[in-house]
Amino acid sequence: MDLELDGKIAVVTGASSGIGREIANVLAAEGVQVIITARRRELLESLQQEIAKDGGRRPLAISADLYDRATPQRIATQVLRQFGRADILVNSAGGSRQLPTDAPDEAWDESFAINFTAVRKMTHALLPSMQQQKWGRILNITGSMEPRTFNAANAAKAGVHAWAKGLSRVIGKDGVTINSLQPGRIHSEQIDQRVHPTREDQERFAKANIPLGFFGDPEDMAYLAAFLCSPKARYITGQRIYVDGGLHHAI
Repeated sequence: MDLELDGKIAVVTGASSGIGREIANVLAAEGVQVIITARRRELLESLQQEIAKDGGRRPLAISADLYDRATPQRIATQVLRQFGRADILVNSAGGSRQLPTDAPDEAWDESFAINFTAVRKMTHALLPSMQQQKWGRILNITGSMEPRTFNAANAAKAGVHAWAKGLSRVIGKDGVTINSLQPGRIHSEQIDQRVHPTREDQERFAKANIPLGFFGDPEDMAYLAAFLCSPKARYITGQRIYVDGGLHHAI
């Protein structure tokens, strides 16, 4: 299927590893000019080389820290100056924050800064470009609405869901869609190194909780992401879609 993405301009945050990196790879393979952002420049540079080697347009890499409230506008300004527009935004940057109930306000503020505020600011910085051309795609990589632990990131990402749903009501008339993908157990640094660090632990959890019986790979998110970012997905907006092998039904 031709996703009609050739020549589109896409910004992907959190692109240094895991889901964000694979989304950037898949979009580039579809002919998209990708702008990749993350804090770890060396990983962005390796992704540039990887995409170029595979025949894609060499991405623009912007090393940036989204904890800095000025970063989203700085990224948007650079993208619009260099390419003149932004067609697609994938908000993939984020981070888990398990906290005790007596955690200080600063810990909560930090989680909301990266998991909600950065998403909102990045979107609103690029949205006018999409509205002006009457076409755009915004995709948020969020998280479960059925948390198994007490985690500030879950609260922040629930905020993203409500914000995105409300925004979808306003920007639909401009030809811009916004959706959220909710990953389950997808192989990544966080899952493989911190949450389930051994193969035995992963197999035990999958057998007990995931109907399909295995953890997903980043590409399982990326293929759906590419479709939702394409003209083919013109009638899908304001949605929350699980990619989790059925995990959320088993909890």
